Amino acid sequence: MYGTVAKIRVKPENREAMRTVTDMQNAAQVAGYVSSHVLWEDDSEDGGWLFVVFEDRDSYHRNANDPAQHARYKEWRALMEADPEWHDGDIEAG
Repeated sequence: MYGTVAKIRVKPENREAMRTVTDMQNAAQVAGYVSSHVLWEDDSEDGGWLFVVFEDRDSYHRNANDPAQHARYKEWRALMEADPEWHDGDIEAG
C-alpha cells in the first residue's frame, strides 16, 4: 500500500464542513483508493492529521495528477488555515 499523512489546520468554524466535504469526496470512487481517516488532536481546536491510503504508488500518483482531484483539493483547502504539510510513502502492516 501507499499513501500520505498530512498535518492539517482547519479553521475552527469549518470543522463540521470538513467532515461533510471529506465524506462526499470519499464517495468519489477513485481507482485504487482504500481509505482515509482524520485524527483530531486532543490539545488543539483546529489541528489534525489526515491519513489517506491507496492500493499502490501508481494509483496514488494517478489520483494526485488527476484534474478532478485538484478540484476536490481546492474545495477541501478552502476550509483550512494553511496548506497541509504532506508526507508520502509506503505503508506497511506493523
